[in-house]
Amino acid sequence: MADNQTSRRAKVNFPTVLLTLLSIVQALAVELMWTYLSTQTDLYSWSFIAVLGWLQLGANLMGILLLWLIYSDLVLRFSWVPRTIDAIFPFLVGILEFAQISTLGSEQIGLWFMLLSILFAAMAWISQTTKKRARQDDDNRDFFANVSPATGRDYAMSIFLVVLLLLVGVGLWLSENRGWWAFTALLVATTMLANQIRLNHAFTQRSYHGA
Repeated sequence: MADNQTSRRAKVNFPTVLLTLLSIVQALAVELMWTYLSTQTDLYSWSFIAVLGWLQLGANLMGILLLWLIYSDLVLRFSWVPRTIDAIFPFLVGILEFAQISTLGSEQIGLWFMLLSILFAAMAWISQTTKKRARQDDDNRDFFANVSPATGRDYAMSIFLVVLLLLVGVGLWLSENRGWWAFTALLVATTMLANQIRLNHAFTQRSYHGA
C-alpha cells in the first residue's frame, strides 16, 4: 500500500517538477540567444550574412518552442511513474541547446546543423521512451486503447530528418560553404521545425477533442 501511495504521489507531482526544470533550462537558452543577438552587430546590416544569421536565430527559437510543446504535451496527456533518468532528460536537452547556441553564426554553421540533428534525435527518443512507459500505466488506458504500438515505419520519418540534418551539417562543415547552399539548408530546417510545431498542434487538438 505504501508503495502504491508513493507511486501515486510521484505521478501527481512529477509533471510540475519536470516542467519547472525545463522552463529554467529554456529560459537560460533564450537568455543566451538574447546575449548573442545583442552583441552581433552583423545582424543589423543589410547583408547576406545577416539573412543567414536571422534564419538561424529563427530556427533556434522554433526549436526551443517545439521542445517546450513536446514536453508539456507529454505531461499533460500522460501519467507515469518517473525514473531518475526522467529528471535528467531536461538537463541533457539543455546541454544540447546551449552547445547549439554557442555555434550560432555562419562560421560554424555546419556544426550547428550537426547539433540540431542530435537534438532532434534526442527529443524523438525521449518522446518515444516516455510514451512506451506511459503505455504500461493503467491511467493511460483510454488513450492507448485505440493507438497501436509504434513500429519501425513510425520512426522512419524521424530517422530520415535526423540523417538529413546530419549529412547537411557534415557537408557544410567540410565545404565551409556560407553561401546559397547554407541559405537553402537553413530555410529547409526552419520550414521543417515550423511544420513539426504545426503537426504537434494538430495531434494535440485531435487527442483532446477527438478519440
